[in-house]
Formats: sequence, C-alpha cells, structure tokens
Amino acid sequence: MTLARELVGQEWDGGESSWTSADALRYALGVGAGAQDPHRELEFTTENSHDTAQRVLPTFAVVAGTVGGARPGPRLGDFDLAQILHAEQSVTLHRELPPDATVRTTSGVVGMYDKGRDALVVLQSRAVDAATGEPLYDTRSGIFVRGEGGFGGDRGPAEPWQLPDRPADSVVSYPTRPDQALLYRLSGDRNPLHSDPWFARSAGLERPILHGLCTYGFTGRALLHAACGSDPARFGHMSARFSAPVLPGQTLDVHVWEDDDGVLFQTLADGRPVLTRGTLTRREP
Repeated sequence: MTLARELVGQEWDGGESSWTSADALRYALGVGAGAQDPHRELEFTTENSHDTAQRVLPTFAVVAGTVGGARPGPRLGDFDLAQILHAEQSVTLHRELPPDATVRTTSGVVGMYDKGRDALVVLQSRAVDAATGEPLYDTRSGIFVRGEGGFGGDRGPAEPWQLPDRPADSVVSYPTRPDQALLYRLSGDRNPLHSDPWFARSAGLERPILHGLCTYGFTGRALLHAACGSDPARFGHMSARFSAPVLPGQTLDVHVWEDDDGVLFQTLADGRPVLTRGTLTRREP
C-alpha cells in the first residue's frame, strides 16, 4: 500500500456544488445547535421564525463543498478507510455564508509529509460563488494515514503555538448526545468508523467515535458565541489540531483566551485535550 506522492502540488477542478437552507439547518443540529434550549439559536436551526432570518454557522464551510454535486478528487493512495485519522483542520471565511448557494471549488494536495511510522497528507480547497466568482471560503485539512510513513520525506512545517499561562477568559461547555455521530453523518461524512461497531473494532477502537469535524463544529459554535458576539460576519479564520477522539455523549469544554492579537482555544472532553493548538481570527463585519 502506497501514497500517490505524485499528486503533491497538483490541483483539480472540483466542479460546482450547491447547498440548500435544509443542508445548513441539518448541519447546525448535527453540531448541537438548539440541543440544550430549542428556543435559542433559532437563526441557525430554523428558516421561518418570527423576526429571525436564517443564518449559517461558519464551520458549515468544512462540509459545504461536499454536498450537492461536488466531484470527487483523485485517490490519494490504495489504503483503506480504517487507516485514516483526521489530524488538523482550518477554515477561512471571506464573507458570511448564505443559507443556500452554488459554489465552484478548486482543490489540491499541499504536501505529503513523513511522520515516521505514519504519513500526513495536507489538502486545501478554495470555493467561489459560481455566478460571480466572489471568494467565499478556503479550507485546509490534514489527515494521518497510518502505516504509510517511513518514505524518507520532509516531516513538514512546525507552527509555533503556546498554551497561555493563565486561566481561560471563558469556558463554554456543550454536552454531546449519545447519537450525535448518527445525526452529524447526515451532513455527508458516512465513514462507518463513526457508526458501525464492527468497523470501529477493526480500526482498534472499542466503539464508534465522534467525527473530528463534529467536535470542530461544536467548538466553532462556542467561539462564535464567546468571541464573536454570536455574529457569523465576524468569524474569520479558525484552525485546530485533533489530539484525541471523542465518544458520543461526552461533554466538550471549550477554553478561550483573548488578547489584542486574536483568540487561542483548546477543547477538552472529560478533562483530556481533544482539540489543541487552536487559533481564531475575527473579521470586521
């Protein structure tokens, strides 16, 4: 089994894809919006509430290009799904996401890095409004491919980040549901690692785990409310590294530090860091 290292530096046209109001609502429910109080966050969970226009959670961008007709990219290698772990994720918004849209996406492989036993594959995508060409969002993701390292390549760049030496300025806690992964998978990620007990055991896990991007979405909601005044137009760039799996039903505690340079964050589940090296930058609406 080998990586398709010849793809490094290549880009491809992902074609056009569309999302609807219902897709954005489904995603919001999948990352816990309205779960603790169904009468809050109605701007993200409904489209017809009195005096409340529908808005879209910023982290919807990480799944938006995968719904409504997106073309699959080339195979990154001949490994199977059980070898893949999501390692890191970032999203950059150029403007607030609309409740429905059609975008054209360009994707590419930034690098394939040798981490010893495993390999890290970094992908990026750019999405523009299909009608106007206006930039909407960029995403960048890293995936670990277990057992595919050791090919003598570059280990990849090291980005500085330090946990602040003081208590968090705010902590937002969100419980996840026991069936959270079953709800979140309706936004497109049908990897059986998150739903099939047999498949999870074949990957060395006791039971299915929560999607990393679901944890990322819960964290994005917390940052939106704690650091952006609940205004999606102020949400600029969010990046984080996945450091440990989350089990559906666990509570996520998002620790937020703010200063003049931006926002740092870390997400814990039962006291264990699960999202680390988190940064958020805000935009002027």
